[in-house]
Amino acid sequence: METHSDKRDFLGFSHLDAGKIIELFDFSLFIKKQRQAASSSESYKPLLGKTVAMIFNKPSLRTRVSFEIGIHELGGYAVNLEGKSIGVNSREAVEDIAQLLSRYNDAIVTRLHEHSVIESLAENATIPVINALTDLSHPCQILADAFTLYEKGLWNDNIKVVFVGDGNNVANSWIELAGRLPFHFVLACPEEEEHQPDAFILETARKNSASTIEIIHDPMKAARDADVLYTDVWTSMGQEDETEKRLETFSKYQINSELLGVAKPSAVVMHCMPAHRGQEIAAEVMDGPQSIIMDEAENRLHVQKAVLVKLLNHEEYRRFHLTHRLQNVASKLTS
Repeated sequence: METHSDKRDFLGFSHLDAGKIIELFDFSLFIKKQRQAASSSESYKPLLGKTVAMIFNKPSLRTRVSFEIGIHELGGYAVNLEGKSIGVNSREAVEDIAQLLSRYNDAIVTRLHEHSVIESLAENATIPVINALTDLSHPCQILADAFTLYEKGLWNDNIKVVFVGDGNNVANSWIELAGRLPFHFVLACPEEEEHQPDAFILETARKNSASTIEIIHDPMKAARDADVLYTDVWTSMGQEDETEKRLETFSKYQINSELLGVAKPSAVVMHCMPAHRGQEIAAEVMDGPQSIIMDEAENRLHVQKAVLVKLLNHEEYRRFHLTHRLQNVASKLTS
């Protein structure tokens, strides 16, 4: 496989500025339009002949399906590897896996527990590594979420996104994004230390001064005038033994009609899924008219395809943006 000394990874948002993130959103819109036009979809294969190894240590529905279908639609081939069967960091050393897969493939998509393992994979691989979730972060999910708001014309520097629940990997990625792309982010979480977001990610995001970032323990106060109410499960993978305790701790952190009532009338509701109706979100809210949960789930496909093209065929990605800029200039000249 062809490798490059300047290979790019997508482990999070730290190497992207606001402009690069918006570029990804615009390319995602283009990718989505290609799929909607059947004839164009068949001819647009910028990853033709590329293979992507997918390592999954955690259960997955949206991530696995969206990546596998996306790779196929772009002309590539996905190799699915169960993390337990290949023995990441047990049967096989991480550096050996990284070097071997680099000889076979063009990229690695990983869904793991320890974030240090994906960092080691990226350090030792000579091909791009994509973070499809770790216990620390979930950047593909948050990129799709923010893109969904952008696509709907809701994104702006003052949009107030309120995450209601645990300071988990999804919340961490929202905070990391807030360090790069201006908006107002509020995390409504319990006061206990174990429910706070990662301290380093929070400190780094605040130092970057791109956004207003607040941690509030009263969900009703946090949700006031919100543009977006967002939640995740109260018990993440690997925390099943804590379920009973967490149900009690988070009982007042449910997104329901009462909480939605203090947000803006135009507010939308989001959830990264899987969802437990009746726990972190009321069924009538999840299925109600203000929910865009299925839209964000669908957009995982389009955004991840955009990331794959950016990492594996950067010339195609650059060509699109050059054409896009020229079209914008021409439009302004003729208007």
